[in-house]
Amino acid sequence: MTVLDRTATSSLVRRHTFTRAGVTIEVLDQGEGPAVFVLPSLGRGAEDYDAFAGLLADRGLRTLRPQPRGIGLSTGPLDGLTMHDLAGDVALAVESLGLAPAIIAGHAFGNFVARMLATIRPELVGGVAMLAGSAGMLPSGESPYDPEVLAALARCGDLSLGDETRLEALRIAFFAPGNDAGVWLGGWHPHVKAAQRVAEAATPVSVYFAGGEAPILEVQAARDTIAAPRFAHVLREQLGERVTTVVIPDAGHALIPEKPVAVADALAGWIVARTG
Repeated sequence: MTVLDRTATSSLVRRHTFTRAGVTIEVLDQGEGPAVFVLPSLGRGAEDYDAFAGLLADRGLRTLRPQPRGIGLSTGPLDGLTMHDLAGDVALAVESLGLAPAIIAGHAFGNFVARMLATIRPELVGGVAMLAGSAGMLPSGESPYDPEVLAALARCGDLSLGDETRLEALRIAFFAPGNDAGVWLGGWHPHVKAAQRVAEAATPVSVYFAGGEAPILEVQAARDTIAAPRFAHVLREQLGERVTTVVIPDAGHALIPEKPVAVADALAGWIVARTG
């Protein structure tokens, strides 16, 4: 099923739903040109990228945003998921739209789903873009998070807490100093976040670390406290020249609401260079 509406960017958005094996995935589809699927951060949905999708459409890209199951019109079991299941949901969207091989851009947690898809269904993926995405594996003895950041990360989407408490947690975990953390007070889906955490824990990072053999764009936020810049070398050291790294200044782990134009430029430039 396909319906039409408009986002705040005034760009026409086509909304599709596709169903297979008891799972329905809603996809927001905007623009024309080479296809890029944008996968959201942990416990968050496609609406985070309304403005960003417009920027990509303006740069000549067809931007597709699958809603994670449990958000919007996307439905399916949430118990006992693995990363295979989450990647399969994206595969359903890519296959149903006939857009393989497509660029899969994963924001934060979404980068794990993108790399999983490239691992299990390489024929569907023309490249993976990691937007503020952690490599997932660190050098021996390194700790990924400062304890304060880890505690703040848990508070951000805890809707039982007051706005001021959550706002301060967002500033610590997701946003660089001076950027507006208030834009992420809403948009959290705790039941989806919990299911995605289970899927992550059920699937060793080693399974999808390499992202198959796909080319990888690593868009690093210079002030990221989650996917810290000091670990940006990990993927390049392991995977070599198929990894391209771009650093966005004055941005934290939220990245896209902080510096949407810079991220759109980096992503579009990489895609256009690959597709001509």
